[in-house]
Amino acid sequence: MINKRIEHQMNQLNKASRLQKSMLYSFHAGGKRLRPILLLASYEAYQDNVEKAMVVATALEMIHTYSLIHDDLPAMDDDDLRRGQPTNHKVFDEATAILAGDALLTYSFECISNDPLLSYEEKIKLIQWLSKASGPKGMVAGQMLDLQAEKKVVTLKELEDIHILKTGQLIQFAIVAGAFLGDAPDKDLTYLKEYSYYLGLIFQIQDDILDITGDEDKMGKPTGSDEDNKKSTYPQILGLEGALKQKNEYVHKAKSALSKTKASESYLHALTEYLTERDH
Repeated sequence: MINKRIEHQMNQLNKASRLQKSMLYSFHAGGKRLRPILLLASYEAYQDNVEKAMVVATALEMIHTYSLIHDDLPAMDDDDLRRGQPTNHKVFDEATAILAGDALLTYSFECISNDPLLSYEEKIKLIQWLSKASGPKGMVAGQMLDLQAEKKVVTLKELEDIHILKTGQLIQFAIVAGAFLGDAPDKDLTYLKEYSYYLGLIFQIQDDILDITGDEDKMGKPTGSDEDNKKSTYPQILGLEGALKQKNEYVHKAKSALSKTKASESYLHALTEYLTERDH
């Protein structure tokens, strides 16, 4: 459903253009669609028909995909593979990949602003939240801190701060925005914000663990890249066993916050288990 909606949104653009082909290439490479799934799951905890949340969900995936295209660039992580396929700049070129990322970022906000199912107030609130989550107070700030932490020893608190911004902000947007669109009570939004805070950390710590223990075929990229790039990670700071223990602490706190909402028995609970134990 998400993939079909993304295709529909992309088909509004010039199909013959190199830019559109580059944008679509990274979507066609696959992925878990985690962020839009979290948004729809959060919405479904309060409402039945997800159509109202679909455009926002796909816009969120556009922003995530843009960030991956840029992350893979030589000036950033310099990766040749993403999800088992050559990265965008390897198939096209660096300039096209940069512009494809720029286009996905800006197009996401156009899609939300044009959504006929949302009120003007909802559009303003969602665009405000999403721009903050993805910009210099959110994901981009986290990416900058991550780059600055390379080849340095950071504390656990500093590492958490990086990932709360770099990974956690878009995950938090997904869950809070979904519940907001589903008319969740303010109390639930507060606890869901706390839940998503820890869920973002769970996602990242599992990524760090998989970079050591993961199967390259399942992950679609080489393991050990964090160590090669001298990145600060949970296993580097805590050791592998310590990282596993820290993950379990995050899981306990996430489930505790979720249990205080009407979404406690929703698909979000199952997704927490999935993110904790995923192998790619």
